[in-house]
Amino acid sequence: MNSEAKEIQEKQTTYVLQSWNKQKGLKPIPIKSAENIYLYDYDGNRYTDMSSMHVNMNVGYGNKEINEAIKKKVDQYAFISEAFGDKDRAELAKKIIDLMPDNMGKVFFTNAGADANENAIKIARLYTGRLKIFSRYRSYHGSSFGAGNLTGEPRRFALEPGVPGFIKFRDPYMYRDDLPFDTEEEYTAWCLKRLEEQVLFEGPDNVAAIIMETITGTNGVIIPPKGYLPGVREICDKYGILMVCDEVMAGWCRTGKMFAFQNFDVKPDLVTFAKGVTCGYVQLGGVVVSKEIAAYFDDHVLSCGLTYNGHPLACAAGCACVDYYLEHDIPGHVTEVGKVLGEELEALKAKHACVGDVRYIGLFSSVELVKDKATKEPLVPFGRDPEGLMKKIIGMLKERGFLTYSHENMFMIAPPLIITADQIREELVKVDEVLTIVDKEML
Repeated sequence: MNSEAKEIQEKQTTYVLQSWNKQKGLKPIPIKSAENIYLYDYDGNRYTDMSSMHVNMNVGYGNKEINEAIKKKVDQYAFISEAFGDKDRAELAKKIIDLMPDNMGKVFFTNAGADANENAIKIARLYTGRLKIFSRYRSYHGSSFGAGNLTGEPRRFALEPGVPGFIKFRDPYMYRDDLPFDTEEEYTAWCLKRLEEQVLFEGPDNVAAIIMETITGTNGVIIPPKGYLPGVREICDKYGILMVCDEVMAGWCRTGKMFAFQNFDVKPDLVTFAKGVTCGYVQLGGVVVSKEIAAYFDDHVLSCGLTYNGHPLACAAGCACVDYYLEHDIPGHVTEVGKVLGEELEALKAKHACVGDVRYIGLFSSVELVKDKATKEPLVPFGRDPEGLMKKIIGMLKERGFLTYSHENMFMIAPPLIITADQIREELVKVDEVLTIVDKEML
């Protein structure tokens, strides 16, 4: 490592607290430049971003359209508050509504995904006058206090005891439930019955919203079974509960549709978004609300606000990003190359003893690792990795220039949406090499 890179690494580890890690022993790679789907360190080594960083760098690095939009906006002004009119803020809101189902009305902008979910909770409670919010155990909605209480997996533990009114329910997870149903639809009916029972146990008149990652993200790309989301929609309609789709990770073309819920023929009442709306060029999030909810706040105070919501630079980046998705038919491209990713993942599953399951839709996928395919025993126990096996696996991938991250006994493969079929095949060879080592040394 050259001297400049070493200095950067030393300063960062000395002065910066890095999220989700023990700080001792961290060695972040200093990055000198980035282009397309690749990162380059100060020694000229190339790394392929196969997780789109935090599943947000959808259009990759060096996108000229977004770069120019930000530069142009800076020359106009860097910031004005939401109390004033801004062309890009207004335009981006319209673009988003135009992409939504016909029941959607307005956008409340936030800074990122966590505060989008925080404000969705507030809006749901203000609109319904109800307290309780349902969310799932295998979910991640953010780590701020409200979003962290929505979150179901172990990252919520640091926030406990939490806020009253947050109710958890189980995800439909066919691979792990392993129930003796003949069809996917029968499994769906069983899951929906359990959910409706829980709503009844909590008192339907107390429940403001059911919020779900449309497709569970970091917790394993768990795709809802046939009829599940329409069934949740029916439960919500039956009891006057708002249906909230968290599209922070799954939205913005990641699944081959502009938004993931469009794969399942449902119309949510609220949709939260972030990440891919600007692809990280400037941070931005938001909540889309139905026309009925929007109309309610014509005569009732919307008790939500942030200093930087609808930041002009972010909205300029968002306008350019949404235009790029549409002008380059990114959903169509994702659908096409996603087929290649699926084929490669199925081949890995068939070949390797350590691969229990692969799940994928578009360019959104995870590989679930097990000690035994027959028993489905996870490679590491839930919430723990006492031998550091997943860290070792991610390290071996990094050594080969394949960058991603793991969660529980799974690792993500969610590359920038501009990746080509040839690039996918090239990178999956590295995964094959690492899984061969796992088969031999870790089972």
